[in-house]
Amino acid sequence: MTWFDGFALNAAILMVAVALDILLPEPPNAIHPVVWIGRLTSALMRIAPTGSVSAFVFGFGMVVAVVGTATVVAWIAMIYLFMIHPAAYAIVGAALLRTTFTVTGLSSAAHRTRRELANGRLDSARTSLRSLVSRDASSLSSSQVAAAAIESVAENTTDSVVGPWLAFAVFGIPGAVAYRAVNTMDSVVGYRGVYEYLGKVAARLDDAVNLIPARLGAILLLLSGCVAGFPIGRGWRVMQRDRSKTASPNAGLTMSAMAGLLGVQLEKVGHYRLGEGLREPTPRDIDRAVAVLNRTAVLIALLALGLLALRHAIGG
Repeated sequence: MTWFDGFALNAAILMVAVALDILLPEPPNAIHPVVWIGRLTSALMRIAPTGSVSAFVFGFGMVVAVVGTATVVAWIAMIYLFMIHPAAYAIVGAALLRTTFTVTGLSSAAHRTRRELANGRLDSARTSLRSLVSRDASSLSSSQVAAAAIESVAENTTDSVVGPWLAFAVFGIPGAVAYRAVNTMDSVVGYRGVYEYLGKVAARLDDAVNLIPARLGAILLLLSGCVAGFPIGRGWRVMQRDRSKTASPNAGLTMSAMAGLLGVQLEKVGHYRLGEGLREPTPRDIDRAVAVLNRTAVLIALLALGLLALRHAIGG
């Protein structure tokens, strides 16, 4: 197989995976690898020790076990699929890659929240928001619900699009699966409180693997916003000013860039305020954020194809 054959095969995987994301719903939980990763993490949490040092050590072992198992299984599966037939490699690979990202699901969830807000159904919008954020939405105002939805769209540009596609372009299906395993573990156990020491390794590893995707994602958001007619200068200024205001070293980049592009203030009360001095967001701003997300997805897809071509050209 020539380098171009390898590139074409993996480019087909990415394109088919994108088509599956657009045309089909998420796979059922019973066969969804990300759900399995989450369940395995939760099962290990139930037997974890409670002491700070022992919990930290156990958490390190959890990360090695869960991420390692997911990556090795994906690697072995892709080897055997290629041995069976390149078509099997491409078809199953596309289905597996599709489980590591979502553009359509993220857009649809944001649109549902926007529709509820636009129709004056605040309680329903708060309920809809649960599919986007984990914060308590029961007392959020209409503008705060809109802000939370926009924040989720911006932050998940990294987690749900840029990160997994970059990992696939550079490391193949095993890389994308490994990225999603780290991200899933962080979402399950990587937060402060009773599991702080248990989830510390997962949280720090998630920060590390997103250092490049978050910064690239912010730049692509700004470029996409510019193409859509939003003021890239304001987006850049707000990002430079507010990117360090979030607890995460990465989330503030894309969220503050989005705040600046849309000209809105995004606030999580008691935690951060991005775009301070700008207007409060409205339901229409959720649609505008999704439009930026979709354009960013096109740019990262093109970049991923370029990286795939470079990888195969270098690798032969």
